[in-house]
Amino acid sequence: MNRTELRMALRTLPFLDAHRTDPARHVRLADDPPKLLVWEPETIGTLFGADSELDHPGSRSLKPLFGDHSLLWVDGPRHTAYRKLLGPPLRGRRLTAYTPLISETVHRAVDSLRVGRTVALADWTRHVALRVIARLVLGDVDDRTGTILDDFTTWIDDALGSRPRTLAHRFLRGGLPRSGPDLDARLVAWAREGRGHEPPTLGSLLLNAEGPLSGLGDDSAELRDQLVSLLFAGHETTASAAAWTLYWLARDESLRRDVLAELDSTTDDAPPASAVPLLNSVISEALRLAPPVTVAENRRLREPTELLGRTLPAGTTLTTSIYLAHRQDDVFPHPLRFDPTRFLGRKFSPSHYLPFGGGSRRCLGSQLALLELRVITATVLRRREWRLVNPSAGKLQLRGHAMAPSSRLRVKVTACHD
Repeated sequence: MNRTELRMALRTLPFLDAHRTDPARHVRLADDPPKLLVWEPETIGTLFGADSELDHPGSRSLKPLFGDHSLLWVDGPRHTAYRKLLGPPLRGRRLTAYTPLISETVHRAVDSLRVGRTVALADWTRHVALRVIARLVLGDVDDRTGTILDDFTTWIDDALGSRPRTLAHRFLRGGLPRSGPDLDARLVAWAREGRGHEPPTLGSLLLNAEGPLSGLGDDSAELRDQLVSLLFAGHETTASAAAWTLYWLARDESLRRDVLAELDSTTDDAPPASAVPLLNSVISEALRLAPPVTVAENRRLREPTELLGRTLPAGTTLTTSIYLAHRQDDVFPHPLRFDPTRFLGRKFSPSHYLPFGGGSRRCLGSQLALLELRVITATVLRRREWRLVNPSAGKLQLRGHAMAPSSRLRVKVTACHD
């Protein structure tokens, strides 16, 4: 790792901010083999459109956490098989089957927010989002399985909850810590117990898979990698986005009143985006300023390719900076300002606005995440009032590649409307 890569690893957000106005819209991180961080729109479009002709080496820092078999970086026919198996339940009509489960989980979490209680906003949204995705992946959550989720949270917090600790794991201890065999065994057992659940859990789909994925249920190591990957990817990023959405609404009383007025037009716990355009714009703007992850998946060239005005050699790795793509003045005027009106009645090119990545690696759970964000935000606004205890703590911080508010950010419940 050279000096440039080290600066990005150790001071990621300052490094990115320093390059925001770079007219080239790319920066070379390494030379041998070449590695580039890119946010030039045409290049992004080319990479997303050519995914079938590229390799996807995955994240060096996260591989120890989720395992070599994780669907987050498996490539080729096996990646296609995973997407065909898990994609359909997470979009369109089949996704609506999970809506009552999501709504029930969110309402139960809001029940615990009594007047006078102060909570760490990011911790609370992680608690909610983890229980939602656990029910979708593994089955119902009870006292016993809640303990498993507590242990899962402890493990993830050890790996990612403190930036200095994360860097120490990565550079001084040989990589981020893997979950222990006991937690792995309990997760796999929970998935097996979830067979027969209705609607089907994602874990049961993996266990009952046919074709290229048949026999997965007999391979506890690969099954473990997929369960852990789904739990993490399905809650950490959604929780960060939910926390930022609630933060911005707590900061702006007028905006919050307007969103509440919009919600008065429907009694749906999970209103479709078309019914709540302002709420949807608030969520979209929160995702722009604090995208679920700072970068999209690595792409590696298999052959020399014309990009960025020159021929890049085979073996070049290109990583799309979602963070910088979302902060370009020519696309998003005053890009550091929170302004949800920029999304009202307008859609941006997927080369400019890409909170869930793109191409064949676009986040499988993007529609699920947006549904959860509408449910969480609508439920909290309708049932509770709260104020920010320390709004100055609303600063970006990294948890792995995700961008959550500071763990110090607190909100205090001031009223209930039940």
